[in-house]
Amino acid sequence: MHAELSPADGTLLRKPHRAGLPAMKWSLKLGRYAGVDVFVHWTFLILLGWIFLAQLSAGQPVAAALRGVGFLLALFGCVVLHEFGHVLTARRYGIRTRDITLLPIGGVARLERMPEEPRQELWVALAGPAVNLVIAAAIFIPRAFLGGAPQEFEFAGGIASGDFMARLMSLNIFLAAFNLLPAFPMDGGRVLRALLATRLGRRRATQIAANVGQAMAVLLGLFGLLFNPFLVIIAFFVYIGANAEAQMVELTSLIRGLTVRDAMLTRFRTLEPDAALSTAVAELLSGSQHDFPVIENGAVVGMLRRRDLVKALSERGANSSVSEAMSRECHPLEAHYALEKAFEKLQQRDCPAVPVLEDGRLVGVLTLENVSELVMVNTALERKDERTRATHASLTFGR
Repeated sequence: MHAELSPADGTLLRKPHRAGLPAMKWSLKLGRYAGVDVFVHWTFLILLGWIFLAQLSAGQPVAAALRGVGFLLALFGCVVLHEFGHVLTARRYGIRTRDITLLPIGGVARLERMPEEPRQELWVALAGPAVNLVIAAAIFIPRAFLGGAPQEFEFAGGIASGDFMARLMSLNIFLAAFNLLPAFPMDGGRVLRALLATRLGRRRATQIAANVGQAMAVLLGLFGLLFNPFLVIIAFFVYIGANAEAQMVELTSLIRGLTVRDAMLTRFRTLEPDAALSTAVAELLSGSQHDFPVIENGAVVGMLRRRDLVKALSERGANSSVSEAMSRECHPLEAHYALEKAFEKLQQRDCPAVPVLEDGRLVGVLTLENVSELVMVNTALERKDERTRATHASLTFGR
């Protein structure tokens, strides 16, 4: 594995963001910069150790091995700056960032969301590669004035050999170019979607960009099998990421304009806070409901999630009360609330279900599962309408 092949694009691993989730497990906090926490995953430390030992086993002295580690750290410092390019540009459009995590394959910046306005997404996507080009220029220009500019780019050579700054300059150019490949959801793929969205709309643009991204992932994978296995890992995450984001955009487009009332369950069971967990178990096993609103004196005081129930049973037993296990994080939503925003809140709060109120009265329960079922139904109806329109168009053309 070569450090210079690590992609700097955080969107490579980005899933639909959950702002309420903690940083990636087994991550060490490096600090907080510009209001964003920066973490390093433990696997990145393994990469540093592997580089050091590989240099020693190749016959390099300790000093050279340490230079190799230092070069890798400098390169990943550029990766962090790349991510801050995305972060600070997104902040201009009111989009916050939860954190940045360094992994062996690059950086992961967890944005709350990507901007839906094409022009904004274009600038956010271009900001990262632009940072790499600025770094390269900052290295080249002083050396050019001093007469020490490299005569050619240094992509080859060992990690501990050659001109340190020349190789760092070259690899920043490489990172900018690599991330601008139209392999959605990498930066270049997002640029492609933004440009397509100006004419085709976000949904259709995402479908095309995702298809192009998956085709690029296949090519990267084949190239990796022939020349560098590390590219196979990158190709895998590009392929999965493109599919996941395409599905998310498809979902949000199908629920846009709907309210919580359109997707909520209206037949549900409730629990009281002083009821025993054994009562909750009986309700869980007797029906298809997994999460239960907890009601006290007619008011919603919490939600008993299935995973909290199972955890409480193993720790406290079936005779403990519902109030000891219920969650107070799954706040109620109003029935007229936009379903698209409600779906985001369910993800952000890590709540599979929330109570739904109308005039202060409990009227339903909104679950992620029911939103998915609504999308499934709407997709089927949409396909039927498309077939009907196609048939009508064919009959009209044949007249």
